[in-house]
Amino acid sequence: MKKYVAKVVLSSFLVVGTLSSCKNSSSSSSKNISRATGWKINAKEGGFQYNSDFKEQETPPGTVFVEGGTFTKGKVQDDIMHDWNNSPTQQHVQSFYMDETEVTNVMYLEYLDYLKAVYPPENPMYENIYRGALPDTLVWRNRLGFNETMTNSYLRHPAYAEYPVVGVNWVQATQYAEWRTDRVNEIMLVREGFLSEDAMYGVVNGEVNGTFSTEAYLNNPESVYGGEIDSLQGKQKRDSINVFAKRSSGIITPEYRLPTETEWEYAAQALIGTREYNNYRGRKKYPWEGDYTRNGQRVGRGDQLANFKQGKGDYGGIAGWSDDGADITAEVKSYKPNDFGLYDMAGNVSEWVADVYRPIVDDEISDFNYYRGNIYLKKAIGEDGKVDVLRDEIVYDTLPNGRVVAVNLPGEIKEVPIGEEETYLRTNFSTSDNRGFRDGDPGSSRFFERFSDEEEDNRKMYDSPSHKVERDSTGKLLRQYDTSNYRTSLINDEVRVYKGGSWRDRAFWLDPAQRRYLPQYMATDDIGFRCAMSRVGSKSKTKKTIRHKKAK
Repeated sequence: MKKYVAKVVLSSFLVVGTLSSCKNSSSSSSKNISRATGWKINAKEGGFQYNSDFKEQETPPGTVFVEGGTFTKGKVQDDIMHDWNNSPTQQHVQSFYMDETEVTNVMYLEYLDYLKAVYPPENPMYENIYRGALPDTLVWRNRLGFNETMTNSYLRHPAYAEYPVVGVNWVQATQYAEWRTDRVNEIMLVREGFLSEDAMYGVVNGEVNGTFSTEAYLNNPESVYGGEIDSLQGKQKRDSINVFAKRSSGIITPEYRLPTETEWEYAAQALIGTREYNNYRGRKKYPWEGDYTRNGQRVGRGDQLANFKQGKGDYGGIAGWSDDGADITAEVKSYKPNDFGLYDMAGNVSEWVADVYRPIVDDEISDFNYYRGNIYLKKAIGEDGKVDVLRDEIVYDTLPNGRVVAVNLPGEIKEVPIGEEETYLRTNFSTSDNRGFRDGDPGSSRFFERFSDEEEDNRKMYDSPSHKVERDSTGKLLRQYDTSNYRTSLINDEVRVYKGGSWRDRAFWLDPAQRRYLPQYMATDDIGFRCAMSRVGSKSKTKKTIRHKKAK
């Protein structure tokens, strides 16, 4: 009997508790009341501060939205080059943003102007920051061709302002993207009142000692602008307790970066404009519809749809009608965009992507946001327990071609490889550097049986020459070339993929699935780049809104 009574009493408490829970649930429907605790969010008295008014990610400057989806990466058609490096694999890509055009000369000159103003090359400490970012204008020279006009004028003359920048290697392109991230976030914070305009222009004019770094601001805001940020804050300091923006504020954008090869190919194919089965299965030949490079529509019939080499000694066609409008590169937006609104995803210049090159895409491991090139780092922590912000210390690296580039800029956070603390008992990754994951068993290496036991470290699939280039204390270039007779490949972890045809290429290379590679320190007159940015939140705002309405 006592047990039965106890059960009834307990049931009563459960009913009361359920009713109470329902009451709290209805009373906490306000977006500024926590559904977890019932506490106020963004209360003037203090407590948890969060951007509960956030709607969706703002389209970053210069980019267009690319809604993610599934597609066939690579081709099922014959490979006339016999590279066999683009076997078809089914992939899925998350939504992202991508520059609507290649980065142009004027866009890159803005970057150079900033570096020259903030880090004067006359200062020995900063000497190689500006020089390391300069494009190689000598790429235009040809032993048996007269191209000095482009060598002298292509980068800086206003006639070429809206032409894609070339002569930029992969390392320089990634550094430009990092710089762009900081500048965009800086102006976002000015717009939202967390910084004053004096902060931005004061740095360029030499009135502020130090610069803005996104990661430094998020992790140790007092270190930004050389420690002078208190005097450079905007109206938020006066009007609220939100002195500094946080990642939870929703104002800081994700980083600009090079697109992955999968993202680039997906964006170039632009299947959003078609639902044909053959295209979906990887048979769409160009970023536009059809199997021809000329316009078949009534308006503009016969016009070339891209800037490419039409034949031997034919870089544009006969002057006048049927000419593609360019002999070298063309001004961006000279041709129609694809169905995503992206210009020149075929022709004009080829483009660097983020991936390390391998002939095989390992879709057995990943068919979602596929990318080879992950190096996981963590922020270095100083003796004071805070992140280690590099003040006057600059780390330089000498590339194999002798060019010196800055690995970091003053004011940035020092990063170090992850260690056992982060990898212990993990199943998804075990090392910091994953560029060579699932590479290099001896049996897969050509002539592996020739190697002795002492050379076991070299018994791998991609044993490219290992040259050493450095500079001594006087700046003299020291070169030590690898003279081994047993090297079997030019592929290594510093070789990057570039995509798309250029003004120098025949129509075959306009196919988005085609892939080529080049060492990341090299630059040419026909390779440029564009930036991408990941989308956070919903895959598509429109579909999210429609589904929400249907649910109601």
